[in-house]
Amino acid sequence: MPPEIGSAVRDAAARQGTSVSNWLASAAAQCLRNELLGAALDQWEVEDGPFGDEELNAAAAALGAAKNRGAR
Repeated sequence: MPPEIGSAVRDAAARQGTSVSNWLASAAAQCLRNELLGAALDQWEVEDGPFGDEELNAAAAALGAAKNRGAR
């Protein structure tokens, strides 16, 4: 792991009051959930076609984020 990443991870773990191991496990779990969600959305689009702008705008509004079609 690059030293600057290791330092940032240690700092983040300390801010959250947890160990580096627990922080890394949580980060890995979040990454896996995001990967599974991406796969599920890809499969949804295969079965039902691409999400429309209205759907993407509604999802972005619900999440409080700007839509970004290229993110996946």
